[in-house]
Amino acid sequence: MVALIKSISGIRGTIGGIPGDTLSPLDIVRFTAAYGSILQDNQKGRTLKVVIGRDGRISGAMVRDLVAATLVGMGFRVIDLGLSTTPTVEVAVRMEDAIGGIIITASHNPKDWNALKLLNHDGEFISGELGKKLLEKAASEDFTFSSVDKLGSILQDDSYLQKHIDAILAYPLVDRNAIGGRQFRVVVDAINSTGALFVPALLEALGIKDIIVLNEDINGQFAHNPEPLPEHLSGLSNAVVKHKADLGIAVDPDVDRLCFVCEDGTMFGEEYTLVAVADYILGRKVGNTVSNMSSTKSLKEITLKHGGQYFPSAVGEVNVVNKMKETEAVIGGEGNGGIIVPDFHYGRDALIGIALFLSQLARTKSSIKELRKSYPDYFISKNKIELDKGTDLEQVFARIRERYKAQPLNTEDGLKIEFDNDWVHLRSSNTEPIIRIYAESDYESKANAIAKRLISDIREFM
Repeated sequence: MVALIKSISGIRGTIGGIPGDTLSPLDIVRFTAAYGSILQDNQKGRTLKVVIGRDGRISGAMVRDLVAATLVGMGFRVIDLGLSTTPTVEVAVRMEDAIGGIIITASHNPKDWNALKLLNHDGEFISGELGKKLLEKAASEDFTFSSVDKLGSILQDDSYLQKHIDAILAYPLVDRNAIGGRQFRVVVDAINSTGALFVPALLEALGIKDIIVLNEDINGQFAHNPEPLPEHLSGLSNAVVKHKADLGIAVDPDVDRLCFVCEDGTMFGEEYTLVAVADYILGRKVGNTVSNMSSTKSLKEITLKHGGQYFPSAVGEVNVVNKMKETEAVIGGEGNGGIIVPDFHYGRDALIGIALFLSQLARTKSSIKELRKSYPDYFISKNKIELDKGTDLEQVFARIRERYKAQPLNTEDGLKIEFDNDWVHLRSSNTEPIIRIYAESDYESKANAIAKRLISDIREFM
């Protein structure tokens, strides 16, 4: 599959192929220059400084070189973190007082993909409005480059692994003493990317000495599908049992998504990563929570139990962040294992998520399996359908709305249909040419049946 997708999740595409159809070198330069032009328009007297970093993808160095050279050609001072993580670049933008940042990663997509994730001066994803301007500038090539006397520069800076970890250790709810005291044995699936550097370093800083790392070579040759879903983590499950570990940890290639494996090799559930961290935080300060509407209703139940209010958002990190700011949420994120701790920074961060989850686990003095049993047990059936070129999604969704008009419907982000205590959410992906179909129920068979029914409807109307 060849693709070029422009969305709130950045400029994402496959490497190689025809310019305009993929993330070709010409497209990388064009979109980077358009982004640089927007930063220049909004600099407000600030230094033209941009932070960049990349995950371990095969194409990472090539894309980095093109991005850095383009920014230098526009007069920017580039701080290159080298091999890094999405949350680390976000943290560095603020620490550097930079005007923006670019993370070179396609997150959970396969190895032939890469992307430009674009940040503002707060280290957060640029708004939809700025994203629209960027696309217009890129299409019209409305940007200029600097004269030879005003070229920018590149500074290599590998200090941010430690700076990020130091900031996590300083966060008030991270309990290093409790974590170190439990003497956990942990297996980490680093999926041949930068998690191999950052996750073990964090665990060691938290006082964990017994660490086994799987897929630790940072070569971008992902040992399995890089999306941290149960069907891709059998190797981690087997290793947890084999090494008699207390838990397993899986991250995606840019370390902004997180999930856990219990001591018996079963999944804690990526949906419950946020639930557990929220339970820990809400037990220490009352407040509101946010997750996207494809996430488990368990978060709402935990929030109400602690005396807070729960608010759903449209899918996409920028949408979750906007809703968190609007509702003054103390914790939020996405059911795919994305944790956002607002008084740390407004970005999904698997590293702070690991530290807070382990603090919860260490303080409860329970096993991870026992911790999982303390939460409501719902099942989400996660499915997807590849879109045929030219599919009229609006027409498909309109016909589904008509078929289910007797049910409560939410059209804020695709289509969410409620069936008594169950729900199904249909939406086009921000990162791939697919429709995602998520259904939740108290039984796996019911969730799968709901999803199967809607998949049949979609295929009928396509």
